[in-house]
Amino acid sequence: MSGASSKPHEIVERALSLSRADGCVVIADEESSANLRWAGNALTTNGVTRGRTLTVIATVDGAEGTASGVVSRSAVTAEELEPLIRAAEAAARDAGPAEDAQPLATGTPASAAFTEPPAETGSQVFAAFAPALGEAFAAARAGGRELYGFAHHRVTSTYLGTSSGLRLRHDQPTGTLEVNAKSPDRTRSAWSGTATPDFTDVDPLAVDADLARRLAWAERKVELPAGRYETLLPPTAVADLMIYQMWSSGARDAAEGRTVFSKPGGGTRIGEKISPLALTLRSDPGEPGLESAPFVVAHASGGDSSVFDNGLPAGPVDWIADGTLRQLITTRHTAGLTGVPLAPAPDNLVLDGGGTRTLDEMVAATERGLLLTCLWYIREVDPATLLLTGLTRDGVYLVEGGEVTGVVNNFRFNESPVDLLGRATEAGRTERTLPREWADWFTRAATPALRVPDFNMSSVSQGV
Repeated sequence: MSGASSKPHEIVERALSLSRADGCVVIADEESSANLRWAGNALTTNGVTRGRTLTVIATVDGAEGTASGVVSRSAVTAEELEPLIRAAEAAARDAGPAEDAQPLATGTPASAAFTEPPAETGSQVFAAFAPALGEAFAAARAGGRELYGFAHHRVTSTYLGTSSGLRLRHDQPTGTLEVNAKSPDRTRSAWSGTATPDFTDVDPLAVDADLARRLAWAERKVELPAGRYETLLPPTAVADLMIYQMWSSGARDAAEGRTVFSKPGGGTRIGEKISPLALTLRSDPGEPGLESAPFVVAHASGGDSSVFDNGLPAGPVDWIADGTLRQLITTRHTAGLTGVPLAPAPDNLVLDGGGTRTLDEMVAATERGLLLTCLWYIREVDPATLLLTGLTRDGVYLVEGGEVTGVVNNFRFNESPVDLLGRATEAGRTERTLPREWADWFTRAATPALRVPDFNMSSVSQGV
Protein backbone atom coordinates (compact mmCIF):
# COMPACT_ATOMS: atom_id res chain seq x y z
CA MET A 1 0.00 0.00 0.00
CA SER A 2 1.57 3.30 -1.11
CA GLY A 3 0.05 6.21 0.82
CA ALA A 4 -2.23 8.62 -0.99
CA SER A 5 -2.25 6.49 -4.16
CA SER A 6 -3.69 3.48 -2.30
CA LYS A 7 -7.13 2.35 -3.37
CA PRO A 8 -9.89 3.05 -0.84
CA HIS A 9 -10.98 -0.57 -0.51
CA GLU A 10 -7.38 -1.59 0.13
CA ILE A 11 -7.11 0.99 2.90
CA VAL A 12 -10.28 -0.36 4.50
CA GLU A 13 -9.04 -3.94 4.32
CA ARG A 14 -5.60 -3.04 5.65
CA ALA A 15 -7.10 -1.07 8.55
CA LEU A 16 -9.36 -3.97 9.49
CA SER A 17 -6.44 -6.39 9.37
CA LEU A 18 -4.44 -4.16 11.72
CA SER A 19 -7.21 -3.98 14.31
CA ARG A 20 -6.65 -5.68 17.66
CA ALA A 21 -10.02 -4.58 19.08
CA ASP A 22 -13.02 -6.83 19.60
CA GLY A 23 -14.81 -5.01 16.80
CA CYS A 24 -13.85 -2.49 14.13
CA VAL A 25 -15.62 -0.30 11.59
CA VAL A 26 -13.66 1.59 8.93
CA ILE A 27 -15.18 4.32 6.76
CA ALA A 28 -13.16 5.75 3.88
CA ASP A 29 -14.68 8.85 2.27
CA GLU A 30 -13.13 9.85 -1.07
CA GLU A 31 -14.29 13.30 -2.15
CA SER A 32 -13.79 15.41 -5.24
CA SER A 33 -15.40 18.77 -5.93
CA ALA A 34 -15.58 21.46 -8.59
CA ASN A 35 -16.89 25.00 -8.34
CA LEU A 36 -17.54 28.19 -10.26
CA ARG A 37 -17.99 31.66 -8.77
CA TRP A 38 -19.10 34.87 -10.44
CA ALA A 39 -19.80 38.50 -9.62
CA GLY A 40 -21.11 41.40 -11.68
CA ASN A 41 -21.96 39.14 -14.65
CA ALA A 42 -18.45 37.69 -14.93
CA LEU A 43 -16.71 34.55 -13.71
CA THR A 44 -14.24 35.25 -10.92
CA THR A 45 -12.83 31.92 -9.78
CA ASN A 46 -13.09 28.20 -10.40
CA GLY A 47 -11.41 25.22 -8.88
CA VAL A 48 -11.22 21.47 -8.40
CA THR A 49 -10.29 19.74 -5.14
CA ARG A 50 -9.79 16.16 -3.97
CA GLY A 51 -9.52 14.70 -0.52
CA ARG A 52 -9.76 11.59 1.62
CA THR A 53 -11.01 11.12 5.17
CA LEU A 54 -10.63 7.90 7.10
CA THR A 55 -12.75 7.16 10.17
CA VAL A 56 -11.90 4.23 12.42
CA ILE A 57 -14.33 3.00 15.08
CA ALA A 58 -12.92 0.49 17.56
CA THR A 59 -15.10 -1.43 19.99
CA VAL A 60 -13.76 -3.10 23.12
CA ASP A 61 -15.75 -5.54 25.23
CA GLY A 62 -15.51 -5.35 29.01
CA ALA A 63 -17.13 -6.74 32.11
CA GLU A 64 -19.44 -3.73 32.33
CA GLY A 65 -20.22 -3.45 28.61
CA THR A 66 -18.80 -2.51 25.23
CA ALA A 67 -16.90 0.74 24.72
CA SER A 68 -16.27 2.55 21.45
CA GLY A 69 -13.54 4.90 20.27
CA VAL A 70 -13.70 7.01 17.14
CA VAL A 71 -10.83 8.76 15.36
CA SER A 72 -11.08 10.54 11.98
CA ARG A 73 -8.20 11.98 9.98
CA SER A 74 -7.68 13.40 6.53
CA ALA A 75 -5.06 12.40 3.95
CA VAL A 76 -3.94 9.29 5.85
CA THR A 77 -0.80 7.68 4.43
CA ALA A 78 0.28 4.05 4.75
CA GLU A 79 2.65 4.95 7.57
CA GLU A 80 -0.10 6.76 9.49
CA LEU A 81 -2.64 3.95 9.26
CA GLU A 82 -1.53 1.78 12.18
CA PRO A 83 -1.15 4.74 14.58
CA LEU A 84 -4.69 5.76 13.63
CA ILE A 85 -6.00 2.29 14.48
CA ARG A 86 -4.17 2.28 17.78
CA ALA A 87 -5.51 5.74 18.63
CA ALA A 88 -9.09 4.53 18.11
CA GLU A 89 -8.44 1.48 20.27
CA ALA A 90 -6.94 3.63 23.02
CA ALA A 91 -9.93 5.95 22.87
CA ALA A 92 -12.25 2.96 23.29
CA ARG A 93 -10.33 1.62 26.29
CA ASP A 94 -10.46 5.05 27.94
CA ALA A 95 -14.12 5.73 27.17
CA GLY A 96 -16.02 3.35 29.41
CA PRO A 97 -19.12 1.39 28.34
CA ALA A 98 -21.10 2.94 25.49
CA GLU A 99 -24.78 3.45 26.21
CA ASP A 100 -25.67 2.68 22.57
CA ALA A 101 -23.61 -0.51 22.31
CA GLN A 102 -25.06 -3.13 19.98
CA PRO A 103 -23.58 -6.03 17.99
CA LEU A 104 -22.04 -4.80 14.76
CA ALA A 105 -24.33 -5.24 11.77
CA THR A 106 -23.94 -8.24 9.50
CA GLY A 107 -25.28 -8.77 6.02
CA THR A 108 -24.56 -9.76 2.45
CA PRO A 109 -21.03 -10.23 1.09
CA ALA A 110 -19.25 -7.38 -0.68
CA SER A 111 -20.41 -6.50 -4.18
CA ALA A 112 -17.99 -5.98 -7.04
CA ALA A 113 -18.44 -2.20 -6.68
CA PHE A 114 -16.54 -2.23 -3.38
CA THR A 115 -13.23 -2.73 -5.17
CA GLU A 116 -13.87 -0.21 -7.95
CA PRO A 117 -12.18 3.23 -8.02
CA PRO A 118 -14.06 6.14 -6.45
CA ALA A 119 -16.38 8.21 -8.58
CA GLU A 120 -15.04 11.67 -9.40
CA THR A 121 -16.24 15.05 -10.53
CA GLY A 122 -14.33 17.87 -12.17
CA SER A 123 -14.71 20.87 -14.42
CA GLN A 124 -16.39 18.65 -17.02
CA VAL A 125 -19.55 18.66 -14.90
CA PHE A 126 -20.05 22.27 -16.03
CA ALA A 127 -19.52 21.50 -19.75
CA ALA A 128 -23.07 22.49 -20.74
CA PHE A 129 -23.84 24.70 -17.76
CA ALA A 130 -20.93 27.16 -18.17
CA PRO A 131 -21.78 28.30 -21.74
CA ALA A 132 -25.44 28.72 -20.74
CA LEU A 133 -24.30 30.75 -17.73
CA GLY A 134 -22.42 33.03 -20.12
CA GLU A 135 -25.66 33.57 -22.04
CA ALA A 136 -27.39 34.44 -18.76
CA PHE A 137 -24.67 37.03 -18.05
CA ALA A 138 -25.32 38.61 -21.44
CA ALA A 139 -29.08 38.69 -20.83
CA ALA A 140 -28.55 40.24 -17.39
CA ARG A 141 -26.24 42.94 -18.77
CA ALA A 142 -28.77 43.77 -21.47
CA GLY A 143 -31.50 43.98 -18.83
CA GLY A 144 -29.54 46.24 -16.48
CA ARG A 145 -29.03 43.76 -13.63
CA GLU A 146 -26.01 42.06 -12.10
CA LEU A 147 -25.68 38.38 -11.25
CA TYR A 148 -23.64 37.06 -8.34
CA GLY A 149 -23.37 33.48 -7.22
CA PHE A 150 -21.68 30.13 -7.25
CA ALA A 151 -22.12 26.59 -8.50
CA HIS A 152 -20.67 23.71 -6.53
CA HIS A 153 -20.55 20.01 -7.33
CA ARG A 154 -19.22 17.32 -5.00
CA VAL A 155 -19.02 13.55 -5.33
CA THR A 156 -18.28 11.46 -2.25
CA SER A 157 -17.55 7.75 -2.56
CA THR A 158 -17.97 6.04 0.81
CA TYR A 159 -16.37 2.66 1.46
CA LEU A 160 -17.57 1.00 4.67
CA GLY A 161 -16.03 -2.19 6.05
CA THR A 162 -16.56 -3.95 9.37
CA SER A 163 -14.93 -6.76 11.29
CA SER A 164 -18.35 -8.47 11.14
CA GLY A 165 -17.95 -8.88 7.38
CA LEU A 166 -19.76 -5.93 5.78
CA ARG A 167 -18.20 -4.34 2.70
CA LEU A 168 -20.47 -1.56 1.43
CA ARG A 169 -19.99 1.25 -1.05
CA HIS A 170 -22.05 4.32 -2.05
CA ASP A 171 -21.36 7.18 -4.49
CA GLN A 172 -23.13 10.41 -3.53
CA PRO A 173 -23.28 13.36 -5.96
CA THR A 174 -24.34 16.72 -4.51
CA GLY A 175 -24.77 19.86 -6.61
CA THR A 176 -25.98 23.32 -5.64
CA LEU A 177 -26.54 26.54 -7.56
CA GLU A 178 -27.20 29.85 -5.82
CA VAL A 179 -27.71 33.09 -7.72
CA ASN A 180 -28.38 36.63 -6.53
CA ALA A 181 -29.56 39.30 -8.93
CA LYS A 182 -29.11 42.93 -7.94
CA SER A 183 -30.12 46.23 -9.42
CA PRO A 184 -27.12 48.44 -10.27
CA ASP A 185 -27.90 50.77 -7.34
CA ARG A 186 -28.09 47.75 -4.95
CA THR A 187 -31.53 48.75 -3.70
CA ARG A 188 -33.19 45.61 -5.07
CA SER A 189 -32.10 42.01 -4.66
CA ALA A 190 -33.54 38.61 -5.57
CA TRP A 191 -32.28 35.07 -4.90
CA SER A 192 -32.70 31.69 -6.53
CA GLY A 193 -31.32 28.32 -5.45
CA THR A 194 -31.31 24.92 -7.11
CA ALA A 195 -30.21 21.45 -6.05
CA THR A 196 -28.97 19.14 -8.78
CA PRO A 197 -27.13 15.82 -9.00
CA ASP A 198 -25.14 16.70 -12.12
CA PHE A 199 -26.05 20.19 -13.53
CA THR A 200 -27.59 18.71 -16.69
CA ASP A 201 -31.05 19.77 -15.49
CA VAL A 202 -30.21 23.40 -14.67
CA ASP A 203 -31.13 26.26 -17.04
CA PRO A 204 -29.25 29.47 -16.13
CA LEU A 205 -31.29 31.52 -18.60
CA ALA A 206 -34.53 30.43 -16.92
CA VAL A 207 -33.04 31.28 -13.52
CA ASP A 208 -32.07 34.75 -14.76
CA ALA A 209 -35.54 35.31 -16.26
CA ASP A 210 -37.20 34.48 -12.92
CA LEU A 211 -34.81 36.79 -11.06
CA ALA A 212 -35.50 39.57 -13.56
CA ARG A 213 -39.21 39.20 -12.89
CA ARG A 214 -38.63 39.48 -9.15
CA LEU A 215 -36.48 42.59 -9.53
CA ALA A 216 -39.27 44.13 -11.59
CA TRP A 217 -41.77 43.34 -8.83
CA ALA A 218 -39.54 45.24 -6.42
CA GLU A 219 -39.75 48.53 -8.34
CA ARG A 220 -42.81 49.39 -6.21
CA LYS A 221 -42.16 49.37 -2.47
CA VAL A 222 -44.78 49.15 0.26
CA GLU A 223 -44.18 49.37 4.00
CA LEU A 224 -46.19 46.96 6.13
CA PRO A 225 -46.30 46.57 9.92
CA ALA A 226 -45.72 43.37 11.84
CA GLY A 227 -48.74 41.10 12.12
CA ARG A 228 -50.29 37.90 10.88
CA TYR A 229 -50.65 37.65 7.10
CA GLU A 230 -51.88 35.08 4.63
CA THR A 231 -48.54 33.90 3.32
CA LEU A 232 -47.31 31.70 0.50
CA LEU A 233 -44.19 29.83 1.59
CA PRO A 234 -42.21 28.69 -1.48
CA PRO A 235 -40.69 25.18 -1.56
CA THR A 236 -37.25 26.36 -0.39
CA ALA A 237 -38.74 27.91 2.77
CA VAL A 238 -40.88 24.85 3.43
CA ALA A 239 -37.80 22.63 3.05
CA ASP A 240 -35.83 24.65 5.60
CA LEU A 241 -38.67 24.30 8.11
CA MET A 242 -39.23 20.59 7.46
CA ILE A 243 -35.51 19.83 7.80
CA TYR A 244 -35.40 21.52 11.20
CA GLN A 245 -38.49 19.59 12.18
CA MET A 246 -36.83 16.34 11.07
CA TRP A 247 -33.68 17.16 13.06
CA SER A 248 -35.92 17.62 16.11
CA SER A 249 -37.82 14.35 15.72
CA GLY A 250 -35.78 11.88 17.73
CA ALA A 251 -37.93 9.25 19.41
CA ARG A 252 -35.91 9.20 22.63
CA ASP A 253 -36.18 12.94 23.26
CA ALA A 254 -39.89 12.76 22.48
CA ALA A 255 -40.48 9.82 24.80
CA GLU A 256 -38.61 11.62 27.58
CA GLY A 257 -40.86 14.66 27.30
CA ARG A 258 -38.41 17.12 25.75
CA THR A 259 -39.83 17.92 22.30
CA VAL A 260 -42.88 18.97 20.36
CA PHE A 261 -43.46 15.27 19.64
CA SER A 262 -43.80 14.39 23.34
CA LYS A 263 -47.22 13.26 24.49
CA PRO A 264 -48.55 14.95 27.63
CA GLY A 265 -48.35 12.45 30.44
CA GLY A 266 -45.66 10.37 28.74
CA GLY A 267 -44.81 8.69 25.45
CA THR A 268 -44.81 10.15 21.96
CA ARG A 269 -47.42 11.67 19.67
CA ILE A 270 -47.11 8.87 17.11
CA GLY A 271 -50.62 8.19 15.80
CA GLU A 272 -51.76 11.76 16.36
CA LYS A 273 -53.18 13.92 13.57
CA ILE A 274 -50.67 16.67 12.74
CA SER A 275 -52.37 18.32 9.77
CA PRO A 276 -55.89 18.46 8.31
CA LEU A 277 -54.28 18.24 4.87
CA ALA A 278 -53.44 14.81 3.45
CA LEU A 279 -49.73 15.48 3.87
CA THR A 280 -47.07 12.80 3.65
CA LEU A 281 -43.55 13.48 4.88
CA ARG A 282 -41.27 10.66 3.82
CA SER A 283 -37.71 9.58 3.11
CA ASP A 284 -36.50 6.97 0.65
CA PRO A 285 -32.87 6.32 -0.37
CA GLY A 286 -34.15 5.34 -3.82
CA GLU A 287 -36.20 8.52 -4.42
CA PRO A 288 -35.53 9.52 -8.07
CA GLY A 289 -33.29 12.59 -8.23
CA LEU A 290 -32.75 12.51 -4.46
CA GLU A 291 -30.93 9.19 -4.14
CA SER A 292 -28.93 8.68 -0.93
CA ALA A 293 -27.02 5.89 0.81
CA PRO A 294 -29.19 2.77 1.27
CA PHE A 295 -27.35 1.93 4.48
CA VAL A 296 -26.39 3.73 7.68
CA VAL A 297 -23.16 5.73 7.64
CA ALA A 298 -22.45 7.05 11.15
CA HIS A 299 -19.11 8.76 11.77
CA ALA A 300 -20.03 9.41 15.41
CA SER A 301 -22.67 8.53 17.99
CA GLY A 302 -25.23 11.10 19.07
CA GLY A 303 -28.83 11.39 20.12
CA ASP A 304 -30.14 10.11 16.80
CA SER A 305 -27.13 8.20 15.47
CA SER A 306 -24.96 5.29 16.61
CA VAL A 307 -21.62 4.06 15.28
CA PHE A 308 -22.76 0.53 16.13
CA ASP A 309 -25.49 0.85 13.47
CA ASN A 310 -23.05 1.36 10.58
CA GLY A 311 -24.10 -0.72 7.60
CA LEU A 312 -27.69 -1.33 8.68
CA PRO A 313 -30.15 -1.10 5.75
CA ALA A 314 -31.90 2.26 5.36
CA GLY A 315 -35.23 1.90 3.60
CA PRO A 316 -38.31 4.02 2.86
CA VAL A 317 -39.99 5.65 5.86
CA ASP A 318 -43.22 7.62 6.17
CA TRP A 319 -42.68 10.10 9.00
CA ILE A 320 -46.13 11.59 8.47
CA ALA A 321 -48.83 9.87 6.41
CA ASP A 322 -52.21 11.38 5.51
CA GLY A 323 -51.52 14.14 8.02
CA THR A 324 -50.82 11.71 10.89
CA LEU A 325 -47.49 11.30 12.68
CA ARG A 326 -46.29 7.75 11.98
CA GLN A 327 -42.61 7.51 12.89
CA LEU A 328 -39.75 9.22 14.71
CA ILE A 329 -35.99 8.79 14.25
CA THR A 330 -34.43 5.88 16.13
CA THR A 331 -31.21 3.92 16.40
CA ARG A 332 -31.32 0.29 17.51
CA HIS A 333 -30.57 1.55 21.00
CA THR A 334 -33.29 4.20 21.12
CA ALA A 335 -35.76 1.87 19.40
CA GLY A 336 -35.24 -0.51 22.28
CA LEU A 337 -35.71 2.25 24.84
CA THR A 338 -38.89 3.70 23.31
CA GLY A 339 -40.58 0.80 21.55
CA VAL A 340 -40.63 2.87 18.34
CA PRO A 341 -39.52 0.83 15.30
CA LEU A 342 -36.00 1.32 13.94
CA ALA A 343 -35.78 4.28 11.55
CA PRO A 344 -32.31 5.76 10.99
CA ALA A 345 -31.92 9.50 10.37
CA PRO A 346 -32.51 10.15 6.65
CA ASP A 347 -30.46 11.97 4.02
CA ASN A 348 -33.44 13.04 1.92
CA LEU A 349 -36.90 14.38 2.66
CA VAL A 350 -40.08 14.65 0.59
CA LEU A 351 -43.26 16.47 1.60
CA ASP A 352 -46.26 15.75 -0.61
CA GLY A 353 -49.83 16.92 -0.16
CA GLY A 354 -51.13 15.73 -3.51
CA GLY A 355 -51.41 19.28 -4.83
CA THR A 356 -50.93 20.15 -8.49
CA ARG A 357 -50.81 23.97 -8.48
CA THR A 358 -47.58 25.76 -9.21
CA LEU A 359 -46.53 28.67 -7.04
CA ASP A 360 -47.66 31.07 -9.78
CA GLU A 361 -51.09 29.43 -9.80
CA MET A 362 -51.30 29.76 -6.02
CA VAL A 363 -50.45 33.45 -6.35
CA ALA A 364 -53.23 33.84 -8.92
CA ALA A 365 -55.67 32.36 -6.37
CA THR A 366 -54.67 34.80 -3.62
CA GLU A 367 -56.80 37.88 -2.97
CA ARG A 368 -54.34 39.54 -0.62
CA GLY A 369 -51.25 38.11 1.02
CA LEU A 370 -47.48 37.83 1.06
CA LEU A 371 -45.20 35.78 -1.14
CA LEU A 372 -41.84 34.93 0.41
CA THR A 373 -38.57 34.19 -1.34
CA CYS A 374 -36.73 32.39 1.43
CA LEU A 375 -36.00 32.23 5.15
CA TRP A 376 -32.72 33.00 6.88
CA TYR A 377 -30.99 32.78 10.25
CA ILE A 378 -33.43 30.22 11.62
CA ARG A 379 -32.98 29.50 15.32
CA GLU A 380 -34.93 27.56 17.94
CA VAL A 381 -36.79 29.49 20.63
CA ASP A 382 -38.70 26.71 22.43
CA PRO A 383 -38.01 22.98 21.89
CA ALA A 384 -41.25 22.00 23.63
CA THR A 385 -43.28 23.56 20.79
CA LEU A 386 -40.46 23.72 18.21
CA LEU A 387 -41.02 27.46 18.02
CA LEU A 388 -38.50 28.90 15.56
CA THR A 389 -37.51 32.45 14.79
CA GLY A 390 -35.76 33.80 11.73
CA LEU A 391 -35.77 36.41 9.01
CA THR A 392 -37.19 36.77 5.55
CA ARG A 393 -34.66 37.65 2.87
CA ASP A 394 -34.25 38.79 -0.75
CA GLY A 395 -37.84 39.70 -1.40
CA VAL A 396 -41.18 39.64 0.41
CA TYR A 397 -43.81 40.46 -2.19
CA LEU A 398 -47.32 41.83 -1.81
CA VAL A 399 -50.03 39.91 -3.66
CA GLU A 400 -53.29 41.73 -4.45
CA GLY A 401 -56.08 40.44 -6.64
CA GLY A 402 -54.05 37.44 -7.78
CA GLU A 403 -51.04 39.49 -8.88
CA VAL A 404 -47.77 40.57 -7.31
CA THR A 405 -48.02 44.35 -6.95
CA GLY A 406 -44.78 45.23 -5.17
CA VAL A 407 -42.18 44.39 -2.59
CA VAL A 408 -42.60 44.98 1.14
CA ASN A 409 -40.12 45.26 3.98
CA ASN A 410 -38.54 42.19 5.54
CA PHE A 411 -39.78 40.65 8.78
CA ARG A 412 -38.69 38.53 11.68
CA PHE A 413 -41.02 35.56 12.06
CA ASN A 414 -41.94 33.32 14.98
CA GLU A 415 -43.49 30.01 13.97
CA SER A 416 -43.39 26.28 14.69
CA PRO A 417 -43.20 24.08 11.58
CA VAL A 418 -45.42 21.49 13.31
CA ASP A 419 -48.00 24.18 14.07
CA LEU A 420 -47.77 25.45 10.49
CA LEU A 421 -48.63 22.00 9.14
CA GLY A 422 -51.70 22.10 11.33
CA ARG A 423 -52.78 25.51 10.00
CA ALA A 424 -51.83 25.25 6.33
CA THR A 425 -54.85 25.38 4.05
CA GLU A 426 -53.20 24.40 0.75
CA ALA A 427 -50.17 22.49 -0.49
CA GLY A 428 -49.03 23.06 -4.03
CA ARG A 429 -47.10 20.82 -6.38
CA THR A 430 -44.14 19.02 -4.83
CA GLU A 431 -40.85 19.84 -6.53
CA ARG A 432 -37.17 19.37 -5.88
CA THR A 433 -35.76 22.39 -4.09
CA LEU A 434 -32.71 23.76 -2.34
CA PRO A 435 -33.14 24.79 1.31
CA ARG A 436 -31.30 28.08 1.70
CA GLU A 437 -30.48 28.03 5.40
CA TRP A 438 -29.38 24.38 5.55
CA ALA A 439 -27.81 23.97 2.08
CA ASP A 440 -24.39 23.28 3.60
CA TRP A 441 -25.79 20.28 5.50
CA PHE A 442 -28.87 18.99 3.71
CA THR A 443 -29.68 19.39 0.00
CA ARG A 444 -31.85 16.44 -1.02
CA ALA A 445 -35.38 17.75 -0.52
CA ALA A 446 -38.64 18.01 -2.45
CA THR A 447 -41.51 20.03 -1.06
CA PRO A 448 -44.59 21.98 -2.19
CA ALA A 449 -45.40 25.60 -1.58
CA LEU A 450 -47.71 26.00 1.41
CA ARG A 451 -50.49 28.51 1.99
CA VAL A 452 -50.68 29.62 5.64
CA PRO A 453 -53.61 31.95 6.45
CA ASP A 454 -52.00 33.63 9.47
CA PHE A 455 -48.20 33.43 9.31
CA ASN A 456 -46.74 35.33 12.26
CA MET A 457 -44.51 38.20 11.17
CA SER A 458 -43.52 39.18 14.69
CA SER A 459 -41.53 42.33 13.89
CA VAL A 460 -40.20 44.39 11.01
CA SER A 461 -36.63 43.73 9.93
CA GLN A 462 -34.36 46.18 8.15
CA GLY A 463 -32.44 43.43 6.37
CA VAL A 464 -32.43 43.03 2.58
